[in-house]
Amino acid sequence: MDYDFENFASELQNVSEDGISRIASLVRQQLSLEDRINDLEAELKAVKQQHSAVSEEHLPAAMAEHGVRQFKMIDGSEVTVSKYYGASIPKDKTDEAFGWLDTNGFGDLVKNQIAVSFGRNEGNRADNIYAMLEEDGYAPSRKKWVEPMTLKAFVKEQVEAGTEIPSDLFGLFIGDKAKIKKGK
Repeated sequence: MDYDFENFASELQNVSEDGISRIASLVRQQLSLEDRINDLEAELKAVKQQHSAVSEEHLPAAMAEHGVRQFKMIDGSEVTVSKYYGASIPKDKTDEAFGWLDTNGFGDLVKNQIAVSFGRNEGNRADNIYAMLEEDGYAPSRKKWVEPMTLKAFVKEQVEAGTEIPSDLFGLFIGDKAKIKKGK
């Protein structure tokens, strides 16, 4: 890209020294704010990791060590430890996971969406296929997935019912999590 240095030089001539100083100051202010945002986001990420460690590991372990599943503080806050279920289908296991769901009678959890892409000069072909699908009562597009909350609820339901779930296909995670209801 060619840059018009003459035009740039004439623009600078139209800006006073105070104007240049103000612009430079605002540039430094914006850069400083961007750095601060990055620092705060990094700090927030670290605090969230600490919170997860306490709520999912340290506090449930301490309560289990002392045989306590629920605890009430003097300020009225209540701590309860309950099972936490997590699941997410790894991208490289989707076909296998969907197959398992289908084979085991849970295929209705998988959502389907179909889409067709066409290249240049294939407008007529696209119009014909679209019209054909519409005539059959369809709106074309394709994507297969299981809603994350649906998968999590399914996993919880099946594990609690004693059904064996392949953890490698569903990224299965079961742990304890402490929840605190604040007192007044």
